[in-house]
Amino acid sequence: MKDIVGSRGNELGEKKIALCVTGSVAAIHSPIIARELMRHGADVHVVMTSAAQRLVRAELFEWATGNSVVTELTGKTEHIQLAGEWVGKVDLVLVAPCTANTVSKFVNGVDDTPVTTVLSCALGTGIPIIIAPAMHEPMAKNPFVAANLDRLKKQRVEVVEPRIEEGKAKIAGVEQVVDAVIKRLGKKDFRGMNILVTGGPTMEPIDPVRVISNRSSGRMGLALAEEAGRRGAQVNLITGPSKVDPPDWLRVVKIESTEEMAKAVEKSLKNSKINVAILAAAPADYAPEEKSKEKISSRSKPRLSLTLKATPKIVNSIKKLSPKTFLVAFKAEPKISTKELIRRAETLMRESQADMVAANMTGDGTAFGGEDNEVYLLSRGSKVAHIPRTSKQNVAAKILDVVKEELKGRT
Repeated sequence: MKDIVGSRGNELGEKKIALCVTGSVAAIHSPIIARELMRHGADVHVVMTSAAQRLVRAELFEWATGNSVVTELTGKTEHIQLAGEWVGKVDLVLVAPCTANTVSKFVNGVDDTPVTTVLSCALGTGIPIIIAPAMHEPMAKNPFVAANLDRLKKQRVEVVEPRIEEGKAKIAGVEQVVDAVIKRLGKKDFRGMNILVTGGPTMEPIDPVRVISNRSSGRMGLALAEEAGRRGAQVNLITGPSKVDPPDWLRVVKIESTEEMAKAVEKSLKNSKINVAILAAAPADYAPEEKSKEKISSRSKPRLSLTLKATPKIVNSIKKLSPKTFLVAFKAEPKISTKELIRRAETLMRESQADMVAANMTGDGTAFGGEDNEVYLLSRGSKVAHIPRTSKQNVAAKILDVVKEELKGRT
C-alpha cells in the first residue's frame, strides 16, 4: 500500500517516522495522518498501546503504512530498533493522538507501554518528538496535565495544540499535524529570508451585494506560502477571498479589492526587506467606475450598463518599490499554444522586469479553481522549465526549487 508515497510532494522523502497511537477515540484519525505523511514521502512505522488497539485494529495500520505494527515489545527490542542510537533509527517520533495518561507517564519516565518506551528512548537519543494531545477539556485544564505539557516543551518536545470544542480538547486537524512534521524535518533552504506571496482573486463591488471577480481559488498562492514557510522563510501572504483557509502559523493579510491588495503589497515592501515576491494572485483587471451605495433593484433596472476602469497593475510596481526583490510573476491564459503562452509570458517579464514568470493555461481542472496545475517557468536568459501537471503543492515545491537555484546564481 505504498503506491501513494510522494504523491503530494517529497518534503519527507527518505524520512522514517514512528507514529505512536494511544488510547483516545481520536485514534480514528491516525490512519489518515499516516497516509498523509506517506503522501509527502515518509516511511511510517506505527507503535500502539493496548488501549489504542481496543479502538483501532493494528491490521488497519499495517495496511495503511505497508509496515508491520509494534503492539508489544519482545526480544527483538523494537523500541531500540526504532529509537535507539543506531543507523536505522527513525528521524522523528510523532504521538497522535497523545492522551493525558501518556503525557504524564512520559514526563515522569514511566515506560510501561510500547509508546512510552519508544518515547523514553527517543528523548535519550535526541530524536525530535512531536505530540498531538487529545482529551476531554477538564483534563486539559488539570493544572498537573498543563504543567506536564509545559515540562515537555522545555525539553524541546513540540506540542501541536488541540482544538477546544464541545467540551473536549480535540486533536489538531490532520493538515496541522502533518505541517508540524514537515516544518520540523523538511529542508530549510529559505531560512532567514522574507517572502511575500499574493493569492486568490479580488472582488470589485458593483453595489453592496454584487461584485466583479474571477474563478481563482487561492490554492496556488496558499501552496506557495505554506511551502516557503515550511522551508524556513518568514512569509507574508496577502490574499483575496479564497476557497481555502490558511493554517494558523502563516502571517496572513486578507483583502478584497485590487486596490486594497496593491496597498498591502506596497506596505509590506516598504516595512520589510522582502527577498522574494511571488505574485500568484489573480487580481481583477477592471472595476466599476462608480459603485452604488444601495443594492440595485433588477425590477427598477431590468437592464444595467457598467463603465469599467482599469485596476492597478500590482506586478509592475514591485521593482519600482524594491529593485533588489526577486520577482516571480504569474501569467494565466485560456487554452492557447505553448509557444504563444511563452511569448506572452516573455512580454510580461519585460514589462514588469520580473526575474521569473510562471505561465499556465486555465481549463481541464488546472489553474483557476482546480487542485492541479501545469506550469512553464521562464527565467532570465530565456530559460524555460516545464512542470508537468501535478498537485499545486508539488508545483509550489518545484517553483521554489528553481527560485533557490536562480538566487544562488546571482549571489
